[in-house]
Amino acid sequence: MPHHCPFPVRSTDARRSYRTGTVPGFTLTLALVAALSGYASLSDAAPPAQAPASSGKAIGWAKGRLLVAPRAGLSDKEFDKALKPANAKSKGKLRRGNIHVIELPPGMDEVAAMQALQKSGRFKFVELDMAVAPSATVNDPSYTKSWAPPKIQAPTAWDTATGAGVTIAILDTGVDSSHPDLAASIVPGWNFYDNNADTADVHGHGTAVAGSAAMIGNNGTGSAGVAWASKIMPVRISAPDGYAYFSTIAQGVYWAADQGARVANISFGVSGSSTVQSAAQYMRNKGGVVMASAGNTGVLENVAANDMILTVAATDSNDARASWSSYGAYVDVTAPGVSIYSTNRGGGYGNWSGTSFSSPITAAAAALMFSANAKLAPADVDAILKSTALDLGTAGYDQYHGYGRIDVARAVSVAKGYATSDTQAPTVGLTSPTGGSRVSGVVPVDLSYADNVGVTRVEFHVDGVKIATDDASPFAFAWDTVAHPDGTHTLTAKAYDAAGNMGTSAVVSVTVANDATAPVISSFNLSDGMRISPSKQSVSAAATDDVKVARISLTIDGKEVAVAYGSSISYNWNTRKLAPGAHTVTVRVTDTAGNTTSKTVTVYK
Repeated sequence: MPHHCPFPVRSTDARRSYRTGTVPGFTLTLALVAALSGYASLSDAAPPAQAPASSGKAIGWAKGRLLVAPRAGLSDKEFDKALKPANAKSKGKLRRGNIHVIELPPGMDEVAAMQALQKSGRFKFVELDMAVAPSATVNDPSYTKSWAPPKIQAPTAWDTATGAGVTIAILDTGVDSSHPDLAASIVPGWNFYDNNADTADVHGHGTAVAGSAAMIGNNGTGSAGVAWASKIMPVRISAPDGYAYFSTIAQGVYWAADQGARVANISFGVSGSSTVQSAAQYMRNKGGVVMASAGNTGVLENVAANDMILTVAATDSNDARASWSSYGAYVDVTAPGVSIYSTNRGGGYGNWSGTSFSSPITAAAAALMFSANAKLAPADVDAILKSTALDLGTAGYDQYHGYGRIDVARAVSVAKGYATSDTQAPTVGLTSPTGGSRVSGVVPVDLSYADNVGVTRVEFHVDGVKIATDDASPFAFAWDTVAHPDGTHTLTAKAYDAAGNMGTSAVVSVTVANDATAPVISSFNLSDGMRISPSKQSVSAAATDDVKVARISLTIDGKEVAVAYGSSISYNWNTRKLAPGAHTVTVRVTDTAGNTTSKTVTVYK
């Protein structure tokens, strides 16, 4: 029986679905310390030592820690101010992403703090640093034949490409670099748990994952992985028991992208993590793709679809969905994941089951595609894998199988002759603030955006001047209106795709009104009860304001008779035909922020 391993949901669902408590992690691992900018004195953390992978229970999240991404354009001062409701402070950023590791006061509830910070409107996302388990089961040495490569037509694809020239990063528990079916393909990696170059497998899971993707072929030993000529980059991101945090996984993706890996495989449930999605977006911007396992809970997961990570569910040798394979809107495709013959730590072989193996098999398919056509864009790989997949289940896309079980031969065939020619510009619109809004202080700026391939960055402009750029999805900004004078301003956004196509939003006009102080009427030559001239009465008034007086008006008996756009007004009132008795005169002053002051007097003829 497969282990039903945990799969993390988005942080907003954490209390409902994963309120299993915290795990050790208030102090960060040495690797995360090294990954942070601006902080370097944290001690090593005890690894999460809770339920084993076979229990099917999530172990929770890091104690006293949150992952936070400020909106683009938010100043350091405003960022620190936004952390105050939770009495939190940043311990530094992941080096390659604008994602802060936030430390909470001792005893503070992480979920409550997360919700408090989310309400501020200053952050793109706030999430728990979840601890996730590898999505695999134990091995079965009695099974001695690999069925997966023939099932997905890999031997036919090998006539065109074998994965040569492509490096697959295996973000896992390490890899046994001495295994005879892996050794020749290993390239230098990194250990993000211990912060050193020792990427030896401390668990066994990573070696099996690496073998299913790129076990060496044509060497007279064992079997062959789907991309048997690809290089393997071991990136250890887990504790010895196999569990890993979102933060170390994300850092591993950034590192692998910078080291030239074209494909990254994460056989953990991370598709719902905004932190890992941001890292995956970084890799896509560098031309690579990221695959992840769907998880082994066997139930519907409340995880939204995203364009950054290609998520893979599992099928068996009969193309039936594995009963333990998680499902939901986030599943893109399926691949073999039952009794997968692969490499074992220590030099042997065995059979493994779980979406942990569906994912690297699909990562290997992507490596074959890049090997056949190095000019493919990440979105091309996504589109080809989906369009060439064998449709399973209900016709078309479904949440159990995604677009179907991958067909490597068809995918490589299409990839070989694929010519990227993207001339379609992205669409982008400002959803908040809306036209006509009055705004003040730091304003959250939200967008809608779409592209036939994918948006890679968005710029925010005020009055035609670029204020901030965001190159990590979800794209969002924080606009400090204090830097702009009160009054009307125009807002636009520009979205770009990987081909350089640009789309511009419609113009949105808003009124900045940071001035909350009303103007003061400094002089008014009429007073209550005075008797006015019977033929012609001069009326004058003046006002001051802490910023600027914008408008002064005079109203007599309910009718506006004069307006001046400055700090004073004068009017000659013809009172010759005015009826005897009481009359009201009002002076109204408005400043540039829309604050008003008025004074009304009653005079007599």
